[in-house]
Formats: sequence, C-alpha cells, structure tokens
Amino acid sequence: MVPTVPSPRRPLNTGHPSDSGHPGHASRAVRHWYENELGWPTVPGTPVDLPTGLRFDVLDAPVEAGYAALRHLRPGSPVAVRADRMQILVAAGSADELPGLLDWLEWGALALDLRAIGEGGRIEAPLPPGTPTSGTPRLAGTPVHVPADMPVKTSMDTAVDDSQGAAVWLRPPEPGCEVEPSLPTLSALGGGVGGAPDLVRLVDTMATECHRIRLRRSCAQPLALS
Repeated sequence: MVPTVPSPRRPLNTGHPSDSGHPGHASRAVRHWYENELGWPTVPGTPVDLPTGLRFDVLDAPVEAGYAALRHLRPGSPVAVRADRMQILVAAGSADELPGLLDWLEWGALALDLRAIGEGGRIEAPLPPGTPTSGTPRLAGTPVHVPADMPVKTSMDTAVDDSQGAAVWLRPPEPGCEVEPSLPTLSALGGGVGGAPDLVRLVDTMATECHRIRLRRSCAQPLALS
C-alpha cells in the first residue's frame, strides 16, 4: 500500500526507516531529508553526519546551559539535543571567535564544558521530525537534569529513543527556508541587520550556566578524608 504524503512534501522513502530493518535504508531516508528537503550537504558514510563550518557552526554544551540560552534565539533558529547535550547552530565562523569571545567576557580562565565545532568538523545528523524510533520513547524537548525552577517552553512533537541516545531536533530547521538569517552571529552585537540573534549574549549566558554546573558538581563531590 502506498503511504499518503501531504503535498508538496515528499516521503523520506517508500516506508518508515524501521520497516526494512536495514540501517542503510534509514540512513538514506535521513540523507534524503537533509539534501533534498533542506538543501544541506551531508558527510558520506553511515550513520549520516552534517559538516560544520559550511552553512553553520555548532555550540555544544550541557542541556541546562542550552535551555537557559534559548531566550536569545529566534523562533526559527535550529537547536538539537543528543542525550544530555544541546547543540545550538550558530553562524559559520563562530567557532573561531569563541576563545577570544570567552576571554573578552572574562570567562577564558575557567574550564567550561562549552565547545564550538567549526570548519572541518561534523555532528551527528539529528533525526528528521516525525521519524519513528524503537524502544521506549522520550519526547524531544524534555529537560535532562534541568533544574525544577527553570521555565521551559519547547516543541515536544518528536520521539527519542533513550536507549540509543539519538540526536533529535528540539527546534527543527524549516524546509524551504534559508538557515543563515536565523543563526546567532557576532555581527549582531548592538543590533544586527535582519534581526539575527546576538552571539555575545548567547555565549555569555551559556558560559554562566556552565560555570554554575561546574560549581554544583564541585560542591557535590565528597570531602576527602585527611
């Protein structure tokens, strides 16, 4: 039976990735979505990876730090989650700016769990929205180790397999829309053209939260006996 697909969207393949039981079919479906629906390049091989430094760089941090920074993003600015990490897409070239930006914000002397992936790097391609997964699902957008008093308002329509730890979109990119105008950029400092999010505010918020996480973990360590 031929599946019904709303026009003008096309099916990822002739069935769900799980129908065939072969990982290659799922990978082709994922690659098709990125290359044909979004027009994004992918890295050859299985599983599907996305190259960084071309259309975007990525800020990778604990989800606690990522959730705190979501208020600095535009609604269409893509954000992914993988296990207890959040990956926020930022303007290409931002990875090179991060060390100097952290120094300027007076965070450079601290070891923060915040890294940038830029030119020559790659990230796991998050599952396209609506992709079925096996096992017990968890909703994308469900906080992982997020403080109870932190308000979170997110899209929660994509299932994640906790056992596999697959990357998924918390805020997926929109097919047919250029991603670049929605990405945080250093040039937006003081009000960038086109309303792009400000990378400085984003990084400062994430660094602050990373430092708080570091302090909490230090306080939770058992005291050494003398």
